[in-house]
Amino acid sequence: MDISALFDFNLVAIHGGFGKASRASGRSKATLARHVSDLETSLGLRLIERGSHHLRLTEEGRHLHERTVGLLGEIVEIGEALQSGFTEPRGQLVVTAPLLFSHALLGQLAADFAATFPKVSLTVLTDDRLIDLVQEGVDVAIRANPSSDEDLVGRCFAHDDMVVVAHRRIAASLGNQNGGVRSIPVISMPNRPIRSPWSLTIGGQTDLWQPDVRLQLSSLLMIRDAVLAGAGAAALPRSVIRTEVEQGSLVVLGDVPDSAVDYWILHQSRRLVSTKVTAFTEFIIQSFPDRRL
Repeated sequence: MDISALFDFNLVAIHGGFGKASRASGRSKATLARHVSDLETSLGLRLIERGSHHLRLTEEGRHLHERTVGLLGEIVEIGEALQSGFTEPRGQLVVTAPLLFSHALLGQLAADFAATFPKVSLTVLTDDRLIDLVQEGVDVAIRANPSSDEDLVGRCFAHDDMVVVAHRRIAASLGNQNGGVRSIPVISMPNRPIRSPWSLTIGGQTDLWQPDVRLQLSSLLMIRDAVLAGAGAAALPRSVIRTEVEQGSLVVLGDVPDSAVDYWILHQSRRLVSTKVTAFTEFIIQSFPDRRL
């Protein structure tokens, strides 16, 4: 496969036409068209459907573009860096991360990374969706308990778990509850029913308590704030309430079984990984030396 022809094909695909690609690159439309045609001939596939006023990628063309555009970009980036005598990370880096991780930790981490690697322009997208890195132009994804994906590689950099917590005043009042079914006011996420009793230690005694959902909030940080306000108990990640527990305003009443959360940093599986991706990956891993959030 001719790399220069592949580069020109991706140039046309990115800009959506031969004319726009020509103006952006300074290469003639005729040269771009000839290279794309040569690439189609060598592959025995039509990559672009040409209309009178527009063009579109065929399914094969879209697949080729998605799998090669990032790799070619990295080759260009590495070549420019070597020619300029630079080996330090540089260029645009796009990272996606879950809402909770982003709000709780990523602001400080992003600032520290930017200070350490000033030639990298970092963009962080906060999104709980399982986005396609290639489709949406993302370099790195931070995910909690990710499913296996043959197109992504990475490392687990931190662990977390869920615990049941309540304000110390709530915990003290529950310790005085006598007889009958033990019930505890609870704050939970919408559409996440709590079907089983919780095994909690209150007033030095461990018993089963039936959660009584009084309030539903769609953000774990909102739930933490409601727990701090004394609205009830809740199951929350240990990392979210660690400071409040250490200060004594919140009390851990029990663990949530089978609630381990592993955080991974992932990127596309390729032989060539850009220096900026490697730098960010190593930075995140080194930011959690004890592997705890």
